[in-house]
Amino acid sequence: MNLTIPHQESYSRGELLLRTFFGWLYIGIPHGIVLAILGVVSAIITFIAFFAILFTGKYPQGMFDFQVNVLAWSMRVTARTTNLVDGYPPFAMEAPDDPVQLTVDYPETLSRGLLLLKVFFGWLYVAIPHGS
Repeated sequence: MNLTIPHQESYSRGELLLRTFFGWLYIGIPHGIVLAILGVVSAIITFIAFFAILFTGKYPQGMFDFQVNVLAWSMRVTARTTNLVDGYPPFAMEAPDDPVQLTVDYPETLSRGLLLLKVFFGWLYVAIPHGS
C-alpha cells in the first residue's frame, strides 16, 4: 500500500480559514453522505469477498478495485479536512489527476487458512496490542 500526499510549496490562507470554519459544511456533509452509502456497499462486498476468497483463494478483481477506490476517496477527503492539501476533493471513485494518491497492489492469491484464522482469532490479534 502506498499513500502519496505531496507537500505543497505554499498553502492558501483563505482556503485554510474556509475549511477550518465551514469545511464540515461544504466538504464533510456532501462527501460524508456519499462515503456513508459507499461504506454500506463496501461492508456488503467485504462479506461476499470473504466467501469468494474462502472458495477460490482469490480476491475478485472488481471487488478489490471497488474497496481500494472507496478507501482512496476517503483519503482524499481526509487530506483536505486535515489541511494537508488545498482544493476541493473530487466526487469520483478514481481521481488520477488529484495530488493525493493511494495505490494497493492486487494480491494474486490469498491464504484460505489465514483468512479463517483472522475470522476466528482476529479479535485476539487486535485486542492484545491494544490492551482491550
